[in-house]
Amino acid sequence: MRVKSLLLQPWAKPVVFGLCLLPFGWLLYGALTQQLGANPAEALIRSTGDWTLRFLCLVLAVTPLRVMTKTPALARFRRMLGLFVYFYVVLHLLSYSGFDMSFELEDIARDIAKRPFILVGFSAFLLLTPLALSSANRVIKALGAKRWQRLHQLIYVVAGLAVLHFFWMRSGKNNFAEVFVYATVLGLLLGWRVVRFLKKKQLDA
Repeated sequence: MRVKSLLLQPWAKPVVFGLCLLPFGWLLYGALTQQLGANPAEALIRSTGDWTLRFLCLVLAVTPLRVMTKTPALARFRRMLGLFVYFYVVLHLLSYSGFDMSFELEDIARDIAKRPFILVGFSAFLLLTPLALSSANRVIKALGAKRWQRLHQLIYVVAGLAVLHFFWMRSGKNNFAEVFVYATVLGLLLGWRVVRFLKKKQLDA
C-alpha cells in the first residue's frame, strides 16, 4: 500500500522524469569532459542505442507489472517512458547521422539501403514516430480510444525490429550475449501479452 500511495504523489512523475534523464546527463557530461573512451563517437552511438532498448523494455513492462502487482498507478508513467524511448532513439539516430555520416543525407540514404541492420533500425524509428506524435491527449481524443490502441500496437513490431537491429549489428563481432538478454526480456513481456489475450478470448467464448 505504501508503494501504491507513493506512485500517486504529485512529485512522483517529476522524479521518474529526472531518473529517465540521468543516462542523457551522464553521456553529455562524458562527452564534454572527454571521458567516453578512445572512440567517443562509437560510445555515444552504442550507448544511446542501448538506452533505447532499455526504455523499450521498461515501457513494455508497465502493463504486466501493473496487472500482476495490482498497482494501477503504474499506468501514469507509461506515456512518459514511451516518449523517452523516442527521445533516446532520436539521440541514437542523430549520433549515427552526425558522427558516422556527417549529416550527409545522400550518404545516409545509401547506407540505409545498403546495410540491412541500419534499414531495420531506421524502420523501427519510423514506426515509433507516429506513436510519439500521438501521445498528446488531444490526438488521442481525435483518433478515438480504439484506433489509438490499434496504432500503439506497433510497439510490438518495433520491439522485434529493435532486437533484429541489435542482432545484425553484433553479428559482425559474433557477440550475442547482450542480444540474448534483450531478446529474452522482450520475448517474456510479449509472451505474457499473448497468454493474457488467449485467456481472455477463452473466457469470452
